[in-house]
Amino acid sequence: MNKVSYLTEEGLHKLKSELEHLKSVERPAISRQIAEARDKGDLSENAEYEAAKEAQEMLEIKIARLEESLANSRILDESMIDLNRVQILNKVKIKNKGNNAIMEYFIVSDSEADIKAGKISVNTPIAKGLLGKKVGDQVEVIVPSGKIKLEIMQISR
Repeated sequence: MNKVSYLTEEGLHKLKSELEHLKSVERPAISRQIAEARDKGDLSENAEYEAAKEAQEMLEIKIARLEESLANSRILDESMIDLNRVQILNKVKIKNKGNNAIMEYFIVSDSEADIKAGKISVNTPIAKGLLGKKVGDQVEVIVPSGKIKLEIMQISR
């Protein structure tokens, strides 16, 4: 059974662009490498040919995974997102009760996660701890560095 992935329009466009690039640019480039290596003679002792074939295999696996991901993706209508409780596609402002640091994260699907842009995967420990909670709730989240206590200050889009 395949897992459904929920994406924004931007995330879906990004996946489609990456797939198109792999098919229209990367795949032909590897085919050329294979042809060039094949032209060099004996394939049984041709390291370039073996490397190109291996690269082709890895590329085809990546293409297949992207195609599967796209097939199982659903676009979320951001206008229908509830702001009463934390859920995917919410922007959440939280306060670390241990050091009073205030952080703001946008909760997105795995494929859209980008910590530098403040986008965290719905499957991270912090996001999992926040899901379903509302403003004012305090949660304890277990992260790799230990346990942290967070307070939800604001939920927005």
